[in-house]
Amino acid sequence: MRLFFCRDMYSFSTCWNSHRHTNGREMLEEIRDLGFEYAELSHGIRLSLVPGIMEAVEAGVIKISTLHNFCPLPIGCNHANPNVFKFSSTNQRERDNAYRHTMKTIEMADQLGARLIVLHMGEIDMRNYTDKLIDLLEAGKQDTPKYQKLCQAAELKREKKKAKQCELAYGMLERIAEQAGLRKIMLGIEIRESLEEIPIDTDWDFFFQRFEDPTICYWHDIGHAQIKENLGFIHHRLHLESMVGRLGGFHLHDVQFPARDHRPPGRGMIDFEGLKHIVKPEHIKVFELSPSLKADAAKDGVAHLKSIWGED
Repeated sequence: MRLFFCRDMYSFSTCWNSHRHTNGREMLEEIRDLGFEYAELSHGIRLSLVPGIMEAVEAGVIKISTLHNFCPLPIGCNHANPNVFKFSSTNQRERDNAYRHTMKTIEMADQLGARLIVLHMGEIDMRNYTDKLIDLLEAGKQDTPKYQKLCQAAELKREKKKAKQCELAYGMLERIAEQAGLRKIMLGIEIRESLEEIPIDTDWDFFFQRFEDPTICYWHDIGHAQIKENLGFIHHRLHLESMVGRLGGFHLHDVQFPARDHRPPGRGMIDFEGLKHIVKPEHIKVFELSPSLKADAAKDGVAHLKSIWGED
């Protein structure tokens, strides 16, 4: 199966600038002024920004490529929090909130003409192994028995505890996909950097066997995948090659070892040249850069990536 979107689509995420704007049009104009025809509305879009966003899109200032769930930001959240309501939660009220706010994201995408929403699927209820492993990497202890033992413990715990919460998450996705499909909006399931999050790395084949619906595609966050490789759980290039048949697009940023992500491309360790052969013009390519970056650093990162992957 091949997924088709507007060709030549580079986009830029509002995760970089939504926090410092009170007017949605001005937020999108800043992205346009970086040289972008498309923007992704990220998960920090406050309700107060929505009127200006609608105005900017209607006026032709910019087009919206994608939204990142939850968008707009749920009332009561003071900052971006895409995991505030988990599809995998055993709490029915939390799952109801996840469904309700995802439907709001779908409705907003439909209003704005966006054709894809990036989703997080939730997590397995287990100890946080990821942060501990990153601490050991930072200390240069990745080749120690302690590190290997912790990796093995994480894998065993995931397998033992995954069934219930994966099933809850997948059931939620089935409901959401039905509604998204009616509006011809795709759902991009994002690879996450944390070992505890769903789908787990060994389950992607099973996941797409279950979800053959073309409404659902794979979303490759290039920084998250690099962190997973740094942790020793995947091979970045081989993983991406295995997902190409369901690939909808990318979140683009760089990683400074072991896990400092959302850096400008060219300021980290990712081998963009080694991934170039996988990237096609129909893939949506969204720069997702840290809000701490200045505009010049963002522009340099965009230019660096395009010098390797091309303008389309």
